[in-house]
Amino acid sequence: MSVRRIVANLASNHPAEVAAFYRKLFDITPLMDHGWIITLASDSHAHAQLSIASEGGSGAPVPNLSIEVDNLDEVFERAQRAGYQILYPLTLEPWGVRRFFVLDPLGTLINVLQHTD
Repeated sequence: MSVRRIVANLASNHPAEVAAFYRKLFDITPLMDHGWIITLASDSHAHAQLSIASEGGSGAPVPNLSIEVDNLDEVFERAQRAGYQILYPLTLEPWGVRRFFVLDPLGTLINVLQHTD
């Protein structure tokens, strides 16, 4: 037996509005849209992961989601231009990632990161 994928499910009364946030910020596209559920994805493939944490690192709160990107500066600029609420500044962390935290329209705390190696 193996886990094939892990999907984050965010509850919303307005899925299209929340999907628009993720599409605009992360350039991910819909795989499925039934109106009541919209599934977005990127074209990259990664391992299924689940993190359990007592803190978010560097004293930050534990984020609800972590999204790794290949161009953090571009995503950070998009978030700033759009006026999204950034709750943790763009930071180079001692464990080898650059990241910032942003809130989605539901109040979901997102850790947006890029590895520095």
